[in-house]
Amino acid sequence: MRRRKKDRQQLLMTTIKDNPFITDEELAEKFQVSVQTIRLDRLELSIPELRERIKHVAETRFDDEVRSLPIEEVIGEIIDIDLDHSAISIFDVKEEHVFKRNQIARGHHVFAQANSLAVAVINDELALTAKANIQFKRSVNQNERVIAKAKVLKIDEEIGRTFVEVNSYVNNELVFLGEFEMYRSKNN
Repeated sequence: MRRRKKDRQQLLMTTIKDNPFITDEELAEKFQVSVQTIRLDRLELSIPELRERIKHVAETRFDDEVRSLPIEEVIGEIIDIDLDHSAISIFDVKEEHVFKRNQIARGHHVFAQANSLAVAVINDELALTAKANIQFKRSVNQNERVIAKAKVLKIDEEIGRTFVEVNSYVNNELVFLGEFEMYRSKNN
């Protein structure tokens, strides 16, 4: 049964407020309308597109939590963080991130996302990469979304090191893995 436009828009606002990461496609399916209808509803209601909502949530939620570097210096957008435990970021590969001849992402962008996430997850004012063991599992292409997941494996306060594993995925396929030994101050 179709809802009246006003009712649908009210539900749309509530749904997006509850889950700012929901896509227009998922909303269209939920409300049994076209994606274009959802976009028009969002426009009328001044609700930004998914990318802007994610960015807003990340900036407001994590700006106070990330201690080791300013949130705008993180490569990709942090969507979840639990300091000294885990973190997740997303990075959309665009034209400026790829080689022009084959549209494959330059490796330093994929590495930078993982490395900056390894820095951000550390609950310390100072966090630097001491050593990294990385492996590219497959190339990443333009218009793909890389989801990096960082997990703190061990904190050795005696030597001032944190060991962080970062796995990066495109559509649940592992594309990069890194083991980072991070320097942190010994007195935090």
